[in-house]
Amino acid sequence: MYSTNSINYQLQTTMIKVNPTSLLRATFLLFFLMAEAVITKAQSITIPIESKQNALVLQVTAEKYLEMVYYGNKLSNEHEYSSIASAYRDNRTTSGYNSAYTSSGSLNLLEPAISVTHADGNKSLDLKYVSHTLTKISDDISLVSIRLKDSVYDFEVTLNYQTYYNENVTETWSVIQPHEKHDVVLNKYASANLYLQAGSYWLRHYHGDWAKEMRPEEEQLDHGIKTLDTKLGTRADLFQPPVFMVSLNKSSTEDEGEVLYGNLEWSGNYRIDLEVDPSNNLRIIAGINNYAADYVLKPGVEFTTPKFVYTLSDKGKGEASRSLQTWARKYKIVDGEGPRLTLLNNWESTYFDFNEDKLAGILKDTKTLGVDLFLLDDGWFGNKYPRNDDHAGLGDWEENKAKLPEGIAFLTKTAQADSVKFGIWVEPEMVNPKSELYEKHPDWVVKQPQRPEYYMRNQLVLDLTNPKVQDFVFGIVDNLFTKNPGLAYIKWDCNSIIYNAYSAYEKDQSNFYTDYVFGLYKVLDRLRAKYPKIPMMLCSGGGGRVDYGVLKYFTEYWPSDNTEPIERIFIQWEYSYFYPALASSNQVTNWGKEPLKFRVDVAMMGKLGFDVVVGKLKPDELAFCQQAVKTYKQFSEAIWHGDQYRLQNPQDNDAASIMYVDAAKGTAIMFNYLVNSRYGAGTMLPIRLKGLDPDKNYLVTEVNLFPGTKSSIPNATYSGRFLMAVGINPDVRDGRTSVLIAVQEKK
Repeated sequence: MYSTNSINYQLQTTMIKVNPTSLLRATFLLFFLMAEAVITKAQSITIPIESKQNALVLQVTAEKYLEMVYYGNKLSNEHEYSSIASAYRDNRTTSGYNSAYTSSGSLNLLEPAISVTHADGNKSLDLKYVSHTLTKISDDISLVSIRLKDSVYDFEVTLNYQTYYNENVTETWSVIQPHEKHDVVLNKYASANLYLQAGSYWLRHYHGDWAKEMRPEEEQLDHGIKTLDTKLGTRADLFQPPVFMVSLNKSSTEDEGEVLYGNLEWSGNYRIDLEVDPSNNLRIIAGINNYAADYVLKPGVEFTTPKFVYTLSDKGKGEASRSLQTWARKYKIVDGEGPRLTLLNNWESTYFDFNEDKLAGILKDTKTLGVDLFLLDDGWFGNKYPRNDDHAGLGDWEENKAKLPEGIAFLTKTAQADSVKFGIWVEPEMVNPKSELYEKHPDWVVKQPQRPEYYMRNQLVLDLTNPKVQDFVFGIVDNLFTKNPGLAYIKWDCNSIIYNAYSAYEKDQSNFYTDYVFGLYKVLDRLRAKYPKIPMMLCSGGGGRVDYGVLKYFTEYWPSDNTEPIERIFIQWEYSYFYPALASSNQVTNWGKEPLKFRVDVAMMGKLGFDVVVGKLKPDELAFCQQAVKTYKQFSEAIWHGDQYRLQNPQDNDAASIMYVDAAKGTAIMFNYLVNSRYGAGTMLPIRLKGLDPDKNYLVTEVNLFPGTKSSIPNATYSGRFLMAVGINPDVRDGRTSVLIAVQEKK
């Protein structure tokens, strides 16, 4: 490479000889050196996007293409980022492998991040770098925006990388801006296009169904494309959630290995492509699923893709989880740094069979139990078509006069008199064919006009692409709050997927799947603008809709309708990789054969609730539950806002063990469960604790004991170093299937 001074010097020394041949050579040399200088200048555009530990490095080539050349540990010398690309041997036979946002129809031959059809039918796009800006949003948050433009068509894309410095988390998304005179069709429109370089790649992803959520699978990625996707429309996570992790070079453990976590912030159909390219590097392209979803853009309209959030750790899965959990509490989940309400739900104690007197009794039980809130579940509405089962009434959101002659107002006042709060269940996106709403507005329903209706849970989906439907859904919740100012909590359900997708409102049917989710977000935006901190649980029949795109409107989510406690250990364990404990809404129910203590202990690993008949509890059971609520509140700060450490995986051991440590490292609580019923199963060896201060002394005690039982673990004081190097055996075994250990600083 040459500087301007070296060009001038070489030109002068060459021109000392003034014969024509020498002059011609000098001219060619000048042209060559100036051209090389231009190339050098173009190659000097390096864009490092740094967090506290990591750096994602983008670089502009001589031809103005934007490439991703590095993602890994941050370098101490920022100037060295420009040298990274030259450290890798380039044996590519075609261009575009490491494009920061791969387009299609021109030079690229790999899976694109964006594919379009222009008004003239041409399907090519060739995006080149124009400029970039850095915006400092706060001391922790920075936004890099990079403008790309096609050289033939008036078509731009702005790539955005928003980095949360201390949390080592990045969100990326694209803004697509065609300035053409006629409609443009987006055939694919991804949010993220990452490029990783390693010797091998190990993908951990999830599958499931109702009551079988978050079943993990791990595999080594081979050449070709592995696609994770969903086509369900609503409740899109039912079979496969939009979360995954990729370990580099070897399968990561809890505390070792380099691993990337990814999560698409989108509540509808998504698609994540993981492609090992011919050069053995991994391309990750994530965004809205383009299945049946070519998106028609009108002139002058821009399209903003959902965000894709990711974090990279070189210290295993645990560090990656804590980074993502901290980020979620600080920046994403509603009131993520605030408290959570404990509750009593009536669903499994009454189902649809209740009246005012029965509910008034349960409200008194709420106070007796010691929890904060009573939640009235499904069945409180509908008159012409009363909601006495799930076949009718959905969509008719007026109080059922036979069950609640004095309305919701009676319940909110009764709750206030009992010094507890009152919450209510809604499913505003859905409708039963047997309802007044369906009779009045059949055009509001998602269904093919010439095909028979097909139901899931005897219901259909309302068309949220229609602004009138958006107003209706907003009004359901708004009217509840307006008429009942004492209402303190909403459980928002969504039990159906979309069959026979068709909108009577949409002109371009291929926009439907995408616009449905945008419509949902518009409703939730309006609700949160008016009611910014009201606690709301995201239900969706269990884990049918859990992603950070919708969790930014909710305080918590319902992991699964499966509340059998051993099953819940596995389900909650896998969710914990991506979501913080305070967002996991857990309830004690009568599912399973495990004792009450086991069920309560499992539910305490998140946001505690009960769905039992308090009046049927034996005196010692009630006393235990009352004390458990007090114990939970004593350690709730560590559970809600502390660091989470998974100590012993239930997939690989007789016993599962997980702990939470508060920010001051002064209080921790350790949950231990027997998950294998074979003879002699249990904890034979001590379990090493994590996250403590090695120089502090801690008093270790067993808590949450059932009345009349004694602990086999003596109260003792240990140093943090001992507990993390040697550990403690919680003595989990038959007869001691659930053990909670408190670890508190002794001053």
